[in-house]
Amino acid sequence: MTPEQMRDASLLELFSLEAEAQTQVLSAGLMALERNPTQADQLEACMRAAHSLKGAARIVGVDAGVSVSHVMEDCLVSAQEGRLYLQPEHIDALLQGTDLLMRIATPGSANAGPQDVDAYVALMNRLLDPNAVTARVAPPEFDVSQLLLAPTADTPAVAFSEPPAQQPEPAPAPRSQRLTESGERVLRVTAQRLNSLLDLSSKSLVETQRLKTWLVNLQRLKRLQGNSLRALDSLSEQLKVVGLSHEAEEALIEARRILADSQQLFSEQTAELDEYSWQAGQRAQLLYDTALACRMRPFADVLVGQERMVRDLGRALGKQIRLEIEGEKTQVDRDVLEKLEAPLTHLLRNAADHGIETPEQRLLAGKPAEGVIRLRISHQAGLLVLDLSDDGAGVDLERLRRAIVARQLSTAETVAQLSEEELLSFLFLPGFSLRDTVTDVSGRGVGLDAVQHMVRLLRGAIVLEQTSAQGSHFHLEVPLTLSVVRSLVVEVADEAYAFPLAHIERMCELQSDDIVQLEGRQHFWYEGRHVGLVAASQLLQRPPAQGNDDTLKVVVIRERDAVYGVAVDRFIGERTLVVLPLDHRLGKVQDISAGALLDDGSAVLIVDVEDMLRSVDKLLNTGRLERIDRHHRQAAELTRKRILVVDDSLTVRELQRKLLINRGYDVAVAVDGMDGWNALRAEHFDLLITDIDMPRMDGIELVTLLRRDNRLQSMPVMVVSYKDREEDRRRGLDAGADYYLAKASFHDDALLDAVVELIGGAQT
Repeated sequence: MTPEQMRDASLLELFSLEAEAQTQVLSAGLMALERNPTQADQLEACMRAAHSLKGAARIVGVDAGVSVSHVMEDCLVSAQEGRLYLQPEHIDALLQGTDLLMRIATPGSANAGPQDVDAYVALMNRLLDPNAVTARVAPPEFDVSQLLLAPTADTPAVAFSEPPAQQPEPAPAPRSQRLTESGERVLRVTAQRLNSLLDLSSKSLVETQRLKTWLVNLQRLKRLQGNSLRALDSLSEQLKVVGLSHEAEEALIEARRILADSQQLFSEQTAELDEYSWQAGQRAQLLYDTALACRMRPFADVLVGQERMVRDLGRALGKQIRLEIEGEKTQVDRDVLEKLEAPLTHLLRNAADHGIETPEQRLLAGKPAEGVIRLRISHQAGLLVLDLSDDGAGVDLERLRRAIVARQLSTAETVAQLSEEELLSFLFLPGFSLRDTVTDVSGRGVGLDAVQHMVRLLRGAIVLEQTSAQGSHFHLEVPLTLSVVRSLVVEVADEAYAFPLAHIERMCELQSDDIVQLEGRQHFWYEGRHVGLVAASQLLQRPPAQGNDDTLKVVVIRERDAVYGVAVDRFIGERTLVVLPLDHRLGKVQDISAGALLDDGSAVLIVDVEDMLRSVDKLLNTGRLERIDRHHRQAAELTRKRILVVDDSLTVRELQRKLLINRGYDVAVAVDGMDGWNALRAEHFDLLITDIDMPRMDGIELVTLLRRDNRLQSMPVMVVSYKDREEDRRRGLDAGADYYLAKASFHDDALLDAVVELIGGAQT
């Protein structure tokens, strides 16, 4: 590439970036001018944006851009000078020019051809023709009396369905912003690096929490030193009675001096550690908060083009629609924003197409000719809340009943007894629509189904409410971020589990008298209904708890209409957890969505509430739901066989440990071969399970050392590795392993069967 070509490429890139910014100014200004065509500040902003684009296009030699921006500038200048009153057709043409400029300036897009540019220039010249009537006249006033004398038409029924196959194309979204509103420079950072930064900052926060434990231990040791010094003083007083030799008295004084010096040193070190712990905790928290903020974006990012889309759809349908937005600066995780764009588009199109009536129908109903769609975004209790409402016709419940019966989803007798909430739930079914024919905008019946599906993927909820002839209201709640989840941490069989607060109705403690038997199952009374009671230990495949608590701790979980009480052993408390995805090689772990680390560094598994509810239904359908025994049996103490699990992967290590503990084995873990070798020499184990590829000492070296040790050489060894090639299997067995198992077998009983084969059952 020649230097001239490189220079041209650089200029074209700069032109593309400028076009992104200036077309945004044009789109926003033109939307405002449509509501008030005489706003001087908006006219000035749009004219300057078109003028700047014309100059930039001329510099880089993009003649098409010069032509389009020139006729747009002429139109805006005429409006500024009062020679032209902007009508909706002028706004349509100017917005079309804005889209055309963006196509011209965007590399790799379907760039506009000469015929597109010529057609647009011809269109603008016609609109600017001084002989054209629409170029000069003021907007006509609507004659209400003529409307009242005109024949009326039935208001079309409201339906909710999919977006059109063809729709007015909104202005292209900007690819990036070089400056924030405050003028700060913006840099491009990959999502992977942001995730890594958040992961590292969360781990540093956990590590600083461990300093508190060390500080407590140091303070305890300082108290022991103080007690020792006082005990020595007491001993000295007692020995004075019997008399001491000079040498003994000197030794006693020296011991007291050493203890006093150590006491002073402990005090100084404790104070320093306390100060360091506080400062480190503050910095780690600030680092974590900053890293988390890097993933957050204003909700306005997903609204780019939405106002334009509503406006264009309204024009195409012959309706007057205004979109009002409140809370667009609300901060949301960028991953959540991406997933919300499609559902939000569905809901806005539904409101514009099905909710808002035509101007004639609205005036007959005593409403303003212009319909309003309101979108409110806010934070509530750690959730992102979207309230989208319109002042349209609402849902025709009678037509909805007829549609349900016509589609054979229920009988007429049953439908007649359904409540409004139950009727509206049918609108969320796949393929359901109130339209009899398919149009470009609706009729296929996948709109609200798609919205609900995406909201569920975000671990959120959606509710529809309506008032006949007054409009509909959608209420959405989704997590603010997918990286962090506010949870209730509980204990089940000495293991920590986290229930996301978004799915928890409440937590309660039940007395024995509160639990009743209905149809062979346990229930308790909650909000005027009997709620089924299940044991978390059975759902999570953990051994039943041993204890004699007076009350039963219960977490009430809900997913739509399904409500159950899950009995746990203990409430640990509410925590904000950084989500750590499970290793994708493990596949879907039943009832578990992800992992996290608590403040002390211990692992906790985050419950997948939807999956857990499906597990409850499965147990109910198969009749295998166990009764919660309120009189815990006192099991005899039995000697359990011990197993050492050595693996450098936290996920794999924890999974193996839980599998084995559930079968009654006593399990210890080591993070690599060196750690495992130290554990083998220090404690007794009945079986070693080890990975191969690990830092410091791999599994082959560990097995080799074990077979050379006279005390350990007879211990059974199982190698568990992702490597499943024959040469790798042979290498492990040649080193002295008794069993070689691929980690892909974790989802069946292969691991447990192999353990039983090598050392037998868990207890002796």
